[in-house]
Amino acid sequence: MPEIAKTPSQSEKAWYYKARAFSVAPMMDWTDRHCRYLHRQLSGHALLFTEMVTSAALVHGYAERLLGYDASEHPVAVQLGGSDPRELAEAVKICDRFGYDEINLNIGCPSDRVQSGKFGACLMAEPDLVAECLRVMRDATDTPVTVKCRIGIDDQDSEADLNRFVDAVVPTGIDALYVHARKAWLKGLSPKENRDIPPLDYDRAYRLKQRLGDFPVMINGGITTLEACDEHLRHVDGVMLGRAAYHEPMILADVDARFFGADAAAKTLNDIERAMSAYAERELGRGVRLNQITRHMLGLANGLPGARRFRQILSVEACKPGAGVEVIAAGFAAIDRQAARVA
Repeated sequence: MPEIAKTPSQSEKAWYYKARAFSVAPMMDWTDRHCRYLHRQLSGHALLFTEMVTSAALVHGYAERLLGYDASEHPVAVQLGGSDPRELAEAVKICDRFGYDEINLNIGCPSDRVQSGKFGACLMAEPDLVAECLRVMRDATDTPVTVKCRIGIDDQDSEADLNRFVDAVVPTGIDALYVHARKAWLKGLSPKENRDIPPLDYDRAYRLKQRLGDFPVMINGGITTLEACDEHLRHVDGVMLGRAAYHEPMILADVDARFFGADAAAKTLNDIERAMSAYAERELGRGVRLNQITRHMLGLANGLPGARRFRQILSVEACKPGAGVEVIAAGFAAIDRQAARVA
């Protein structure tokens, strides 16, 4: 397992605050440490998030397996799910041992499993409980604590309902809000259907930002291009990309120059091949299977000649017993990199 990372210095914490201008969303089964390592090779500045980790799993489980990460991932935030204040306070203390830059509470996930555990989006109906959770979390750490929420749930869909929720949680001392600009349907829609229904309402998130003044508000939901990010940043403090960043990871190669003023050249496919091959060799020596790494790389060649063969090699060959870094080399060799803008 990766070593426990050192606690960030003051300069690194300042870097984290700037990083919130662009972040990659926490996504269950996707943003594990191998995915985050890939994303960090593409952007040195974007804020990365873990998958949601439940407070119960940390308190009663194997923290190093759930929270271990590579030090190069900074700035990186851990997202927690839970609704028991005492358990969340203990989970926060465990997270602090790993040196995360931010601890985020999930008040946005609509899945049945999350609802049955009484956390995620269903907690928007219980702002006083959320506030109690956040107060004990803040008391347990000096690390910034933030919230990721929806603009509403089910029939609790008025702007007044969102404002009541926000008015309960912001005074607890949290550092920022990440607002998914789509209401969560907890009954009658699957989480997959809820990705498109009901419609996004960015204006509601914009008005919330106006109402909160200097308090940091980041926007999430349905953002697929950097041009769209530019537009959102006219109204809010940061943008968060989810599936677009996962399925089209090369979009991250332009983030540092565009949003953070970096003057270094964007990473190329050659750079990514070298970095991920070295990473895979190290991780294979620790007992990781190659496909656990390559499954996050399938979108790197999207739109290029050879992309289909690239995906086939990295998804099929990487699953075979004894698969090594030569599979990554074979996959990249299938791409016509002369056709790539970032070849």
